[in-house]
Parts: sequence; C-alpha cells; structure tokens
Amino acid sequence: MPLRLKVCCISSPEEARLAIAAGADALGLVGPMPSGPGVIGDALSAQIVRLTPPAVATFLLSNETRAEALLAHVRRVHPTTLQLVDAVEPGVYAQLREAFPALKLVQVLHVLDGRQLDEALASAPHVDALLLDSGNPTLAVKELGGTGRVHNWAVSRAIVEQSGVSVFLAGGLNVGNIRRAIDTVNPFGIDVCSGVRTGGKLDAEKLRAFAKLVRQ
Repeated sequence: MPLRLKVCCISSPEEARLAIAAGADALGLVGPMPSGPGVIGDALSAQIVRLTPPAVATFLLSNETRAEALLAHVRRVHPTTLQLVDAVEPGVYAQLREAFPALKLVQVLHVLDGRQLDEALASAPHVDALLLDSGNPTLAVKELGGTGRVHNWAVSRAIVEQSGVSVFLAGGLNVGNIRRAIDTVNPFGIDVCSGVRTGGKLDAEKLRAFAKLVRQ
C-alpha cells in the first residue's frame, strides 16, 4: 500500500492547492495551540475544508481535552478527521464517536521515552490512527507539535508493530532523512510541516522533492 502523505500547517487556500497538486492525501489545519507554528482561525480552516476535494482528508488539530470543547471545535470547522494533539479526558472518544460517527479520530503521542508504547496500546482500540510526534506536553508551556525535532524512531517502530492501528510519523522529517525514517519505522503515513517550508511558507520545490521520496 502506498504511504499516505499529510501536509500540515496549511495556512491558506493557496497552500492547500499547492499541497494537493504535489499529491498530498491529507491536509493539516492547526487550531489554537500553546506554542508552535501554523495556527489559523477556525473560519479559515472551515473555508479550506469546503474547498478541499472529497478524496483529500482534512485534519483539524485541536488541543482541547474535554468532549464539549472538542465537539464545538468540530462543528465550527467540519473536518473529515480530528487530530487530538493532547491526552483527552476519560470517555471523550466515545462521546466523539456518538456525536460524529463518520469523523475519523487520530491521537497524537509525543515520543519522549518508552512509556509512549503503553500510551499507544491504551489509545489504539478507540481511534482510527495514531500520530507520533516530537513535542513535549510535560513542559510549563506545552509543546504539542511543530518542533522540527526528530524523536526516537525505535520507540515509533515498536508502536507500529504492536498497536494494531495505522500510524503516521511526524517530527523533523525532511528530504535528508525521510527515506531512513520510512525504512526504520515502516509507518502507514508521513506527516510533514517545517521540512517542506522556507521562511514559514510552503515551498513547492521542497514539497515536490519530499513527496517524490515518500512515494518511492
């Protein structure tokens, strides 16, 4: 099966079109975050969702942890997929499933050490996919993605092998390391933000080169 490519931190309809033209299977739309790049307003996210062809998934990144706030966020943007970038309260998955049966759920795990394997095994039965990133939610100002750092791919590989669900790999990926990352982790999909940008803007040349390596 071909690797899925998710281009994150989409900031405008123009960037969305550029990503789709390069072969992106999914677009990442970043909601309010305590830190990190790519944040856009919900109205703009909703506009990009409306303009995106049905074959391309739209991931809403939300740092909300309570069901009511997450449900409200989904209603404002209407994405195909909700990417939960922080640990959610008990019962949230079930409430999201009940309210939006067609909505895909992706839980982010920030790989700091081997404990994320246990977190992955606990979350996997309740979500459609996991996304492994390099943030740090234990800091006073949480890092919930967009760090541009690589994490321990050995932990990521163990999660891929044991979780039983699709796994996206993120965190510091670029043309220089993407093939090694794929060979090491064997993920279902790749998620990229800073590695295909120049001066914060989506770079068409970098994106095409990155997408070509992902598709090899």
